[in-house]
Amino acid sequence: MKKILLILSIVMTTISCTNAQEKQFSEEALNGQITTLEGNEIAFRDILEQHKGKTILIEVWASWCSDCVKAMPKLKEIQKENPDVAYVFISMDKSFEKWNEGIKKHEVEGDHYWVNDEKGMKGSFGQSIDLDWIPRYIVVNKEGSVDLYRAIEKDFEKITKALKQ
Repeated sequence: MKKILLILSIVMTTISCTNAQEKQFSEEALNGQITTLEGNEIAFRDILEQHKGKTILIEVWASWCSDCVKAMPKLKEIQKENPDVAYVFISMDKSFEKWNEGIKKHEVEGDHYWVNDEKGMKGSFGQSIDLDWIPRYIVVNKEGSVDLYRAIEKDFEKITKALKQ
């Protein structure tokens, strides 16, 4: 019986640790260079700094991602319900042109950036934020701490709750 309880305890600890949410971005993520709509490079840290004092909803997406496109109506609903939130979109599109076409096609409102890395999600920026799926949502509170680090398109309740805190 003691062995079973020990095994259950280890399993529960492992599960809770893998579901843990980060509270801050790593230095590697903060220093990551991302491309602006104008074609300039900007550090992720500077993007966050531009919205200091505001709640930020970050969506990592791509125009080729069917789950991202399917989630757009729900995201637009969240934007209408939370107009004081800063919306930052980070694209994993394969080219600058496809990224721009995707923004126009889907009428995505917010600040837009592109990760110019031929490895895409598996590149250095993707690795620095533990990117394993898109769309990926991250909520940063007004104090600059991460309230929700890992959310996907099925987690809109969690996203809405984090935005309201």
